[in-house]
Amino acid sequence: MNYMTVAIRKGLSFGLTSGVITTLGLIIGLNSGTHSRLVVVSGILVIAVADGLSDAIGIHLSEETDKKSNKAVWQTTISTFCSKFIFALSFMIPVMLFPLNIAILISIIYGITLVCVLTYYIQVQKNNKPWKMMLEHVILTCIVVIVSHIVGNASASISTLNY
Repeated sequence: MNYMTVAIRKGLSFGLTSGVITTLGLIIGLNSGTHSRLVVVSGILVIAVADGLSDAIGIHLSEETDKKSNKAVWQTTISTFCSKFIFALSFMIPVMLFPLNIAILISIIYGITLVCVLTYYIQVQKNNKPWKMMLEHVILTCIVVIVSHIVGNASASISTLNY
């Protein structure tokens, strides 16, 4: 991918990572708390749009703090939003095609695979052995999944209390 600018690669890698990790955390938590396909689908749509825009604005402001060209700042901004939006929405496919419990498992495998592929690519580009970083990123992704599941279960328990 040498034809891509550093700004675009940065936006794509940030958007992919954020799209995968945030969406996985959200769908795991929502599923654990509600077991509702409608709620999970709605969450994916909201993450794709609202968090995609939020991440794009955040990286835009971050990039402006460095002395980068306006063009590079906008390339990073747009590639962040587009990749976050696309990768977040891609989790809609298993949720729409399979029973929710199976879709969640497929989503976890899919998300971990995307993180591994991106990590492998980055480490190979840097002439590093990718396996250590891949393991580290899989562990971090699994932590997000586990914590999201716990928070989803806790929120379900709290919501059954009468106020």
